[in-house]
Amino acid sequence: MPKLRRRLSAVLTALLIGTAAPLVLPAQPAAAAPCSSYPNWVAGQWYNAGDVVRYTDGKAYIAEHGNPGYDPIISTWYWEPYACDGGSNPGNPGNPSGFVVSEAQFNQMFPNRNSFYTYSGLTAALSAYPAFANTGDDALKRREAAAFLANVSHETGGLVHVVEQNQANYPHYCDWSQPYGCPAGQAAYYGRGPIQLSWNFNYKAAGDALGIDLLGNPWLVQNDSSVAWKTALWYWNTQTGPGTMTGHNAIVNGAGFGETIRSINGSIECNGGNPAQVQSRVDNFQRFTQILGTTPGGNLYC
Repeated sequence: MPKLRRRLSAVLTALLIGTAAPLVLPAQPAAAAPCSSYPNWVAGQWYNAGDVVRYTDGKAYIAEHGNPGYDPIISTWYWEPYACDGGSNPGNPGNPSGFVVSEAQFNQMFPNRNSFYTYSGLTAALSAYPAFANTGDDALKRREAAAFLANVSHETGGLVHVVEQNQANYPHYCDWSQPYGCPAGQAAYYGRGPIQLSWNFNYKAAGDALGIDLLGNPWLVQNDSSVAWKTALWYWNTQTGPGTMTGHNAIVNGAGFGETIRSINGSIECNGGNPAQVQSRVDNFQRFTQILGTTPGGNLYC
């Protein structure tokens, strides 16, 4: 016992005079890097295992397996959440999503919308087409967002309808001449989502572009809000339809809102086909540009 006391006394004395070995505290974990320090995820770009990207929700994800730009929030096999700290939002500092349309503005545009059409679903879909509402100056970005949402509003009755209402049309949208046919069934490719995606060949093309099997599972468009919004953005950004340019190019290249109508419905509405429907779209567009604090530009009609 006396030996133990002497040893304790020696330790205390050493501590008091500063000769004892310094007390080593557990290492503190390094602070997470800012989310904004990681590159934005790009659909269709190859990623190796270990790559970290920033998704449109402002969060970071790490590739668990190499993949050709699959969506981080759809495929948990390929991506996992990755710790990061906050993040900057240079596009719209008051809006965490970075989208030029805030959630409050979105709700103002669509006061009676179906709960399926969530704002978070829209913002999650934006990463699939990063140029959308992100090209040119702020006024042009807002104009494109207004143009897209105006057409979407017209197609869905103000974001009320998720699926095409006339069920008698459903069997019509299967083109059996396509080599892949209609694996989900003849009546499975009816209009769905914000821009009412229809026909088996459109489901195939959209699914291929987005890395999702929409030909085999077209119901994803009516069951997953982000997928639904992505199909609308796919059409807007890549398809000319019956027109000569995409909706995106019509706005950013100055052709005007009228050309976005032509790319969606062509002569069914344009060139005197249905002036009332054209006017409905223009009215939506003008109202939405006011909400977003931008101008509609010229060439509103087709």
